[in-house]
Amino acid sequence: MSLFTITGAQLAFGHIPLLDHADFLIGPGERVGLIGRNGTGKSSLLKIVAGLSGPDDGLITHAQTLTTAYLPQEVDFDPGMRVFDAVATGLQHTRSLLDEYSRVTHEVAGIPQGLSHDTLLERMNVLQSALDAHDGWTWHTRVVTTLAQLGLEGDARVEQLSGGLLKRVALARALVMRVDVLLLDEPTNHLDFDSIHWLETLLLSLPSSVLFITHDRAFLDRVATRIVELDRGRLLSYSGNFSAYQARKAQQLEVEAVEHIKFDKLLAKEEVWIRKGVEARRTRSVGRIGRLIQMRNERAQRRKVQDNVRLDVSRADKPGKIVSELTDVTKGYSGQMVVSHFSTTVMRGDKIGLIGPNGAGKTTLLKLILGEIAPDEGWVYTGTNLQIAYFDQMRVQLDPARSLVDTISPGGDWVEISGVRKHVMSYLTDFLFSPERARAPVKLLSGGERNRLLLARLFAQPTNVLILDEPTNDLDIPTLQLLEDLLIDYDGTVLLVSHDRTFLDNVVTSVIVAEENSQWREYIGGFSDWQTQSARANSLAGQAGTVSPGRVAPNMLSALNSDSMLHIEPNGTSKRNKKHNENRSVKPAMNEQRELDLLLERITQLEVEQRSIGVQLEDGSIFMKNLAEGTWLAERYSAIADELLVALKRWEILEDKLKPLK
Repeated sequence: MSLFTITGAQLAFGHIPLLDHADFLIGPGERVGLIGRNGTGKSSLLKIVAGLSGPDDGLITHAQTLTTAYLPQEVDFDPGMRVFDAVATGLQHTRSLLDEYSRVTHEVAGIPQGLSHDTLLERMNVLQSALDAHDGWTWHTRVVTTLAQLGLEGDARVEQLSGGLLKRVALARALVMRVDVLLLDEPTNHLDFDSIHWLETLLLSLPSSVLFITHDRAFLDRVATRIVELDRGRLLSYSGNFSAYQARKAQQLEVEAVEHIKFDKLLAKEEVWIRKGVEARRTRSVGRIGRLIQMRNERAQRRKVQDNVRLDVSRADKPGKIVSELTDVTKGYSGQMVVSHFSTTVMRGDKIGLIGPNGAGKTTLLKLILGEIAPDEGWVYTGTNLQIAYFDQMRVQLDPARSLVDTISPGGDWVEISGVRKHVMSYLTDFLFSPERARAPVKLLSGGERNRLLLARLFAQPTNVLILDEPTNDLDIPTLQLLEDLLIDYDGTVLLVSHDRTFLDNVVTSVIVAEENSQWREYIGGFSDWQTQSARANSLAGQAGTVSPGRVAPNMLSALNSDSMLHIEPNGTSKRNKKHNENRSVKPAMNEQRELDLLLERITQLEVEQRSIGVQLEDGSIFMKNLAEGTWLAERYSAIADELLVALKRWEILEDKLKPLK
């Protein structure tokens, strides 16, 4: 039996139909992911299920005792409110019942037997039954327990919390209610990776049904048991997670395209027939004429697949080969270390993702790379001819009072994209803004539309370095995929901050990750590659104490600890040990030449060791003789491959830098 059902729902915004005779239901224990283009009505449907609004037409049925909790995209609490009180507002009705019960109990004690006394006793019994049903006697304990489960401090003030913690407070308020259906609108926005993983685990453990809107494909894959797509006014249901939906959707669109081609051919044939004249008007052809009229109506009512955003970026002249180089950079604020002794080189064409929890210092590191702030220690070199375009997740570049046209082309009607002039109205159409919408003020746009507008403004500027800070928030999945394609083909440099795991995997070639004690480390590959390498390194580090004497611990280069040896960090950079750093020359080129020489020696050592291990592993007999030995050798072989990739990347960088000096 379904908990909530809506049949034949119709809802329009002006002349645009959001729901067109749409059907929807959700059953007990389901976790339904609601997807669709921005502005198609997903949030409106969520509010209908929550009972906050209704459709223009349609039949709604639900379980008699159905309870829901709605978590909007942007949470808002009264300033000065404690976290405990904010969460307890979810039990406002229960607390009101308890307050009334206390008042009635006090009145009963002070009134003698009689009609009024009996009336109060009857009311007290009703209140007691309601409190029993809502478990109202233990509301305080429920709030405290929920706060502990979500890792929240009850005495903290809500205005002092980050966006991610505010989301947790809002979620705690919903969870404490113990509802039948939990409704979440973009729950992963502003959450870091750890918080997203925590939320996934929490939703998987809930007995409640969950209906949620998100464009996070990895989140959909892990959490959803069913995908519902709002497509051209209709709600289409697909069992399984997002990956299963993608496969079925592709097949469906192929079938739909074939059917449309067949239909159009038949319609064209009938149109030729009707134009033959007198023959077509004979009585025996009346039925055929009727079918033709019906076919024309069907063709007119056909729902076209919505247009996609057409993305292109205006490219500036190429910068130098090196965009930025950081050497032993340290930065802190008010005694709090943010970046500690970090070195890296950003080359032209690199696509680098920055990963870390909220407050780790990703923005600070970005500013250091761009030379916008000076380090406390170390030095930063920024390249020449850098044309930087910056995407700000808070959208502060957008003036709510200005129109879309003025935002893109202030005081003019044209924009220039890669040397080609384009009318601003046509350019905005590429980003799915109608001419009527283009004249409207920015404040009327949804979150996803504002992100599209900011991308349009960004890509209209000549650039060779793109800085993207959470560009994926509120963007629908088709636009995300198009943005991925654009960035993959972009020949400039991309520095990307995002909590969208799939987006990172598809776009970046390396990631810089915040680790303990303000350390930052670079890994080759995307988010998944970092997780794999990090897990392997932690596992091997745990085994390092049991490695036989004389062996080099897998994936650990700290054994190279003499003053004359080079310590290669997994971030693709290199640095001397601490003692050597203190006494190093002020001439970087001499240091880099020495580093290059030592690096070549190290690469040779690694290749020799890898070939030796490969010979032992080739016939597989080592696993029969000594399974532990064989397993260690296989892990070491893989670790050497990782180390070689890092070393070879650094070697290539140094070679390019030192060529002009030779």
